[in-house]
Amino acid sequence: MQKHFKSSSSAWVATWGIVFIAATRVAAASSVCAPQNIFSPVSTPATDIHHLSLLVLAICGAIFLVVFGLLVYVVIKYGLFATADDREPPQIYGSNQVEIAWTVIPILIVVVLFLAAARVIHAVEDARFPPGTLEITAVGHQFWWEFRYPGYGFVTANELHVPVSESGHPTPTHITLLSADVDHSFWVPMLAGKTDLIPNRRNEMWIDPHEIGTYLGQCAQYCGAEHAKMLLTVDVQSRGDFESWVQAQKAPAAVFDQVAAGRRVFETTACVNCHTIAGTAAKGKFGPDLTHLMTRKTIAAGAVENTEENLRLWVTSLMPSSPAH
Repeated sequence: MQKHFKSSSSAWVATWGIVFIAATRVAAASSVCAPQNIFSPVSTPATDIHHLSLLVLAICGAIFLVVFGLLVYVVIKYGLFATADDREPPQIYGSNQVEIAWTVIPILIVVVLFLAAARVIHAVEDARFPPGTLEITAVGHQFWWEFRYPGYGFVTANELHVPVSESGHPTPTHITLLSADVDHSFWVPMLAGKTDLIPNRRNEMWIDPHEIGTYLGQCAQYCGAEHAKMLLTVDVQSRGDFESWVQAQKAPAAVFDQVAAGRRVFETTACVNCHTIAGTAAKGKFGPDLTHLMTRKTIAAGAVENTEENLRLWVTSLMPSSPAH
């Protein structure tokens, strides 16, 4: 159960308590996701950025090799093996050839880098989306992610599900980025570049994943005490699996007799003021929607694996002690 924290001693105790307890038993979200790697893009925007980075790296590497090579040559020839004479080296002050060379060459390098960057910026920022593009709204909270699917009418948290974009049937995902409180930054390195979420401002980004898998991301903008634990995952699924997941998310919360007591506790305490569970009186918007919590792989914004034991530890570490709990 994810909860909104303020920077207080109780929040620190609760947050670190569950992390340390669960860390002895389970792996973090990164163990069930593809490792972050900016050099292994699997989405069109990330691929464009990757190609640009290789060009910049190659140009900068060439400049480094030339400058470093000349430096080594001078140190060796005029330092280690210098001859003992008083002759002055050739004077090139006022040489038109040298002046033109070290003016024109840097200008050409800057122009090449500018044009390459402008091409990628244009391709990413001004992309045209085909019919069938999935629309998602991502809202950054301290310290969790809210994902709204307006076309399907449901809301989830921390784990984003999107369909794979096949070559013959491209289905990119357009993401509207909003912030509920402070500055955040949405970044899944293998899918796209960073884009900030700024209060009272609407930003946008898109992904076009070509490979099925689960990809790890995080908030890349310091947003408060628990910023480092504000992870997110993007689960790229086949079209059939994605549609099945959508139908499951649109269904009301499952009802089981063995958890009736826990449901009564949830519905009769302050939990309903923060969280929503479809089919119940819980309509809170302050914390994550918990309708299908147990279908998620992790809890606490990706901090620990979602198991009954870890969920129990997470809830009891956050709630005050009372006979009802």
